Amino acid sequence: MGPQPFTMPHIEYSALAPVFVLFVAATLGVLIEAFVGRTLRRQLQLLVTFGSLIIALAFAITQWSSHAVVAEGALALDGPAVLLQITLLVIAIVGALLMAETKADPAGDAFAPRTSAIPGSDDEREFTMRGWTQTEIWPLFLFAVSGSILFPMANDLLTMFIALEMLSLPLYLLVGMSRRRRLLSQEAALKYFVLGAFASALFLFGAALIYAASGELTLGAIANAANQDSSTTSLMLIGAVLVLVGLFFKVGAAPFHQWSPDVYQGAPTAITAYMSAATKIAAFGAVMRLLYVGLQGLQWDWQPVVATVAVISMLVGSSAALVQTNIKRVLAYSSVAHAGFIMTAMLAVNPRGLAGALTYLVTYGFVSTAAFAVVSLVRSPAGEANDISQWAGLGRKSPVTAAVFTFLLLALAGLPLTSGFTAKFVALSSAWNGWTGGVVIAAVLTSAVAAFFYLRIIVSMYFSPAKDDISVTVPSTLTRLAIGVCVGITTVFGFAPQAVLALVEHAGVFVS
Repeated sequence: MGPQPFTMPHIEYSALAPVFVLFVAATLGVLIEAFVGRTLRRQLQLLVTFGSLIIALAFAITQWSSHAVVAEGALALDGPAVLLQITLLVIAIVGALLMAETKADPAGDAFAPRTSAIPGSDDEREFTMRGWTQTEIWPLFLFAVSGSILFPMANDLLTMFIALEMLSLPLYLLVGMSRRRRLLSQEAALKYFVLGAFASALFLFGAALIYAASGELTLGAIANAANQDSSTTSLMLIGAVLVLVGLFFKVGAAPFHQWSPDVYQGAPTAITAYMSAATKIAAFGAVMRLLYVGLQGLQWDWQPVVATVAVISMLVGSSAALVQTNIKRVLAYSSVAHAGFIMTAMLAVNPRGLAGALTYLVTYGFVSTAAFAVVSLVRSPAGEANDISQWAGLGRKSPVTAAVFTFLLLALAGLPLTSGFTAKFVALSSAWNGWTGGVVIAAVLTSAVAAFFYLRIIVSMYFSPAKDDISVTVPSTLTRLAIGVCVGITTVFGFAPQAVLALVEHAGVFVS
């Protein structure tokens, strides 16, 4: 039998336009670093970054009604994927605004002038005196964003892994580039990289086991193989658990959350703001597609696993946040608890559960980004004032900042007239069915516990004496715009929840 003729794959380039725009822009950013002088790099990088993000967002919006499997089955362009893409691109624009801020820190932006310089060395002091800025962050950021919007579209395990690495590898570097507390930042980057590599290895091993059991990598084909041959179910379930562990690491679910508090604390706050939302949204998009499409026939097997991880995440996140004294670590453990709430909605395994999880992802993303943006404004002589005790009396020093942060904390707690209440109501009500009702009860109880540490911060801001050495930086228009966009969306989704519900309802379900 002779060699088979090669068949050119059919690629729908228009469907992949947002990803291509960002990838080309990131590559252009690398060329700018190589061939453009230092005086013009920042301006060109900002132009390329914001221009590409806006163009990619425009392309994503035009695909709002798409519903097809493209790129020879490797990618799925459907309502949930497009909704998450649009959300991720808006959050990326907000994150870029925060990264471009230069007025919050007296020394310049939040990034080290030269990451290769040893912390505290003469070289580092000289680079700081010269006013050098780290412009390499922009192509790295665009590579991360391109991976994030590819993640929810991935319709086979190989593409899903590529998207995972495109998102993760640039973030490993960006986490270690903080101007302040360099050693803490580099330690966080190392922990993130080592644990992330371990999670990626588990994902690949699990994908190999699924392929061994089904002979397929495409999610739809995996589902068909699982329904037709029950003899390989055990091997497929072992592989599915390993793949889920790799993805649960990215969403920061317990007990795979160990990286989260350290990385959130050590990273530049602008990067923390972006990754707290983007990694969770992108990875949960992949998790839902894997469970709802690839493993839909095995739901009775994976539901108890997801339910257990959801309950552990809510318990660990809420209880650990109670004893934290660093506000970034409080928000980190809060994100662990929120991962549990999102998984609770996913347990429904129906369109209502999908709608509940999507609603939670969209609303949480903007609240979390804005909260970290506000954290970057409260300063001490040593840099950011991240200790909760330093926020005492902030309501008197800066009533507007305290009021905005209070509103965001109430949204994270899920109080009425905030987007957080809308998200929790939709997510938990969709999961209230049969045995999953016990998980919902656990979610309600842990929400009550979580409300305590949010209220503790609010009480400290308004009812404790102010610290003399603490100030609130007046940011540039960039940070004001970023916070304003997130707070505005949070307000609209809280007072007019039908807005986000209409978007989610229009998104529909996954294409298989």
